[in-house]
Amino acid sequence: MIAKVSGLRKSCGAVVAAGLVMGMMPSAVSAQADDRMERIESQLRALQRAVFPGGDERFFEPEIQPSTNPVEVRQAGTPSTSALTDMLTRLDAIEQQLARLTAATEVNENALSLLEMRVNAVEEEQTAAAAAAAAAVEVADTGEQPVGVIAVPDEDGELAAIGTDPSLDVEIEGPSDERLAAVQAIAKPASGDQGDDEYVYGFRLWDGGFYPEAQQQLSLFVEQYPDHWRTTYGRNLLGRAYLDAGEPRRAATHFFENYQADKEAARAADSLLYLAESMIALGDTRRACIALAEFGDTYPALATGRLQEQYDANRGRVDCE
Repeated sequence: MIAKVSGLRKSCGAVVAAGLVMGMMPSAVSAQADDRMERIESQLRALQRAVFPGGDERFFEPEIQPSTNPVEVRQAGTPSTSALTDMLTRLDAIEQQLARLTAATEVNENALSLLEMRVNAVEEEQTAAAAAAAAAVEVADTGEQPVGVIAVPDEDGELAAIGTDPSLDVEIEGPSDERLAAVQAIAKPASGDQGDDEYVYGFRLWDGGFYPEAQQQLSLFVEQYPDHWRTTYGRNLLGRAYLDAGEPRRAATHFFENYQADKEAARAADSLLYLAESMIALGDTRRACIALAEFGDTYPALATGRLQEQYDANRGRVDCE
C-alpha cells in the first residue's frame, strides 16, 4: 500500500506541473487537455480504492453524491469559466486528495512501527520466560543444576542458595549482607495511601541505585494498583529501573505500555522519550527516530519546555533524515 502511495506522489507531482503547462496552451488543445485531466482523475480514484478498500469517505468523496445546492442557471451571454481556471481548480482537488493519502500513509507507518516494537519486545520476554521455566522444570525433575552452578542445601535439605562450581569459572551469588542491610535501611512510608506508599518505596529503591529491588517493588505496585493515579509514574519508573540497569529492551516494553495506556497521562510523554532512548541504546536508529518524531508532534509544549533538554540530547545522538 505504501509503495502505491509513494508512486502516486511522484505521478501527481508530474501531473500538476504538466497541467499548468497545458492550461496555458492555446484554446485549440484545451479539449485534449480536459480529456487527459479526466483520465488522470479517474486513475487517481482507482488508486484510492486500492489503498483504502471499501471507499473510506475520510479520504475521498464518493463518485455520485446528492445535490446540495440548487442548479444555477446561467443567463444568455454570461461567459463560462475559462479552461485554465477550470483546470487549476481540478488540479487543486488532486493535490488535496494526494495530501490526505500521504498523511494517512505516514500515520499508518508510524503506528505499525510502534506496534512492531511492542510485539518484538513481548516476544523476546516470552521466549526468555519460557526458557527460564523450562530450565526450572528440568532442575526440579532431575535434581541437576545448570552447568556452572551447584546447589547449596540448607539444614532441612532444601536448595537454599546457588554457589560456584570450582571446576567452572562461573559465579552466581545472592545479595551480600551489606546490600541487604542497605536495602533494609530504606524506609517504606506510611502515609495512609497504601498505593502511594508502595510507589514511593519503589522510587526510593531506584533512587538509591538498587535497581533489581526497585524493579520488583514497582512491578508489584503496577500489578496491584492498575488504576491508581501514580500508576503512570510507576510504569515509567519501572522502565527507567531496567534502562539504568543496562536492560534497554525490557525497559522499552514498559515505556511503550505506559505511553499506549494513556497518552494524556502525567508520564506518557516521558515514557515516549525514554522509549527513543532505549532504541538508541539498542542501536535501532529507525525506531528511535520514529519515537522522537512522535514525541515532537504529540507533545510540542513539552518539547520546548520541561523535557526540552532531554529531547534535544536524544536528537543529537541520532541522525534522523
